[in-house]
Amino acid sequence: MKKRIFLALCCAAFGVFLACSALFLFVLYDYFGQVQLDRLRMQTELAAHAVAAEGEKYFLALPHTAYRMTWIAPDGKVLFDDRSAFEKMDNHSEREEIKTALAVGEGESSRYSSTLMERYLYQAKKLPDGSVLRLSLAHSTVPALLLGMLPYLSAIAAVTLLFSLFLASRLTERAVAPLNELDLDRPLDNEGCDELAPLLHRLDRQQRQIKRQQEELDRKQKEFETVTENMSEGIILLNGKGHIIAINRAALRLLGAGPSSVGQHLLDVARSPQIGDLLAKGEAGLYDERRLELPTGSYEVRLSPVNSGDIVSGFVLLLLDIGEKEKAEQQRREFTANVSHELKTPLQTIAGAAELLEKGIVKEEDRRDFYRRICSEARRMSRLVEDILRLAHLDEGAEDMKREETDLFSLAQETVRTLEQEAKEAQVSITVQGERALLTGKPQLLRSIVFNLCDNAVKYNRPGGKVSVTVEKKEKDCVLTVADTGIGIPKEDMKRIFERFYRVDKSRSKELGGTGLGLSIVKHAAKCHNASIEIKSREGEGTAVKVVFPK
Repeated sequence: MKKRIFLALCCAAFGVFLACSALFLFVLYDYFGQVQLDRLRMQTELAAHAVAAEGEKYFLALPHTAYRMTWIAPDGKVLFDDRSAFEKMDNHSEREEIKTALAVGEGESSRYSSTLMERYLYQAKKLPDGSVLRLSLAHSTVPALLLGMLPYLSAIAAVTLLFSLFLASRLTERAVAPLNELDLDRPLDNEGCDELAPLLHRLDRQQRQIKRQQEELDRKQKEFETVTENMSEGIILLNGKGHIIAINRAALRLLGAGPSSVGQHLLDVARSPQIGDLLAKGEAGLYDERRLELPTGSYEVRLSPVNSGDIVSGFVLLLLDIGEKEKAEQQRREFTANVSHELKTPLQTIAGAAELLEKGIVKEEDRRDFYRRICSEARRMSRLVEDILRLAHLDEGAEDMKREETDLFSLAQETVRTLEQEAKEAQVSITVQGERALLTGKPQLLRSIVFNLCDNAVKYNRPGGKVSVTVEKKEKDCVLTVADTGIGIPKEDMKRIFERFYRVDKSRSKELGGTGLGLSIVKHAAKCHNASIEIKSREGEGTAVKVVFPK
């Protein structure tokens, strides 16, 4: 910009000089031309009077002057010329100035000489005797005048050029100085820049717009990072060459990679021929998904190319850990099989007993026992179906149940009262102690937690055993503890006790009418209340289950 301003000022100054020089030349040329024409007229008038008075004698005593004098007869014959041999000159009757003078008394004209670059002025006057006296004067043309003044003009041009360079340099520095000193971070704080005010206001508007856009981009970036970082699925963004642009925490975990993976090629992070095949398909612009076996587990991988026109500019790679999915599928199959088995057994018992009764094979004294068995198995099936439905309800989140403020201690007392008869039959003493503990929860689920824990503590106890239910109120949570002196849980079974239909003592559980779903219901109900479960148990000594509910 500085260079352009400098050149513009220099060109403008030199252009003004040329224009002024040209104007001066033309004005000067016109002025001197008019002066010479006036003098020529005056000299012609004086000479005409002299020739009219003295005749040919005037020409004999005529001194040499700047004017060329020619005397022409009425028929156009040259009678005298002070510069050429008039005897040899052509007839002048057709000359413009001569014809005009013969017609009106005076005539004038001008003619150019291209070879001499001169203009000749002619003035003619008719004498009393009918002859014509003509005076002519050489007047330089513009090119001739320019050539004559060229040395002076060159000197002036050189001075003008030097002065223009100096002035342009100073003006350029002064013009550019405010631009160099601008505070672009705060455009409106600049002073002394009235000419730049529109630009500064526009810069200020653009900076505010850019700031808003940057804040919006930062917000979207944070939202994207928040979403991707909290996803269980792995997401990897790749450029067109397969290098990692961004990778979330889940992808790092699934691939067993570190944070330094950004910038590396995907094959350097996950060495697998299948990854190479995926990238090859992606470079061809094709979507692909497949099962991928890595040292860290089994995954479903989906690769989507990102196109910019006809060019693949990048890829989005989605990693899904299908290990959990397969585990859930396995649990579903096991649950289905267990439900079928659990329902099949009492149904077979009921069907068998009913068939024997129908055919009259059972003795009269044994019929009561068969009826009792049918009722027992029917109740067992009813409890099983109820527990299955309750679990299904909990799997869905039990959203239809309202949360209410509930006293956990009162709930424990009610539950203990309902189990007193069962405990008495099992020769187990059951007690409740503690204090009033209020928490906000779903009363139906809280009741099922207390009931299932107390019911298990009674069923899996010994004759003469004890069950102690304790409710504690703490600063941030409420604690329910159910401890018994029963058979305990073997260490190898501790990890599986919350699985559906899993029983530590299968034969005893069936005898007591257990469905194997009690602890599963406890686990899901506790999850609905964000509660944690702690279990301490020793085989043959008893079990203590602690459930901590946040208030």
